[in-house]
Amino acid sequence: MGMETRITRLLHIDYPIIQGGLAHLAYADLAAAVSNAGGLGQITAMSLENEAQLRDEIQKVRRLTNKPFGVNFAIGQHGRPFEHMVKVAREEQVPVITVTGGNPKPVLDMVKGMDIKKMVLVAAKRQAEKAEELGADAVMVVGQEGGGHLGRDDIGTFVLTPQVVDAVNIPVISSGGISDGKGLMAALALGAEGIEMGTRFIATKECVHAHEKHKQALVEADEKSTVVIKRSLGAPARALKNGWTEKILELEKDKPGFEVLKPYISGETNKRYIYGESEKGFGWAGQVTGRIHDIPTVQELFNRIQKDIETIQAKWSQL
Repeated sequence: MGMETRITRLLHIDYPIIQGGLAHLAYADLAAAVSNAGGLGQITAMSLENEAQLRDEIQKVRRLTNKPFGVNFAIGQHGRPFEHMVKVAREEQVPVITVTGGNPKPVLDMVKGMDIKKMVLVAAKRQAEKAEELGADAVMVVGQEGGGHLGRDDIGTFVLTPQVVDAVNIPVISSGGISDGKGLMAALALGAEGIEMGTRFIATKECVHAHEKHKQALVEADEKSTVVIKRSLGAPARALKNGWTEKILELEKDKPGFEVLKPYISGETNKRYIYGESEKGFGWAGQVTGRIHDIPTVQELFNRIQKDIETIQAKWSQL
């Protein structure tokens, strides 16, 4: 089964489905499950403390799957060094790296000339054009529906995807508001070569680092259950609505600056939520929460996507 696009050929995968970086959640168990199901699983490098931990996760993925996988570098974390972590990925000769949250040039330069596929997350047409100029093999385009950090212009996936497709020659992966085969087929109709999903993969059995409270909150949420925080810092990001995000939004009314907001928006407060202290932190999530109704295995999720593909292809053939 599966589906062939430029992305599946580029990455040597069966389905053009990429698992998002997912801070503090994307580790070997989830990455291997996604890759084994036919997509591209990823480890999130910058949630790890040091090079040894990243090397351990990479080696664990390789014990759990013989399929391609990626390592994500979220480099926009207030100047935190990342070069030492890229060096590990380079030494381990990982198949794919993805770059999110900052200028991708330093990372792309470090792996230039190596047999490592390079993908960059963008939220604007100009960013996609720049990523192509810098040597990216593909771009992932996130619309304002997505979870986590977004673009500043509030452009939706349905508009942004075809804009970027028309602007670059490299393959485009659509992200934001996608949770199933319907979203995949819609993205392909817009000219994309695949999709990235983040929030949907949190609510799976193999996302073992997410507390059951976190997963259940995603199941119980609807499409109106998220808010965008950090606008006052010029770094808008979508999270599940709760008492903690209400505090953040109240503080942001006065534009207090990063140092005042830091105790509320740090990675530590994000981890508290993820690990079960739901009123002592926040959890990133997209509007696609309105389409998450259960917690399947990753393989079950891919099986559903395959059925969606077949149903929609059959419908299209009758048009």
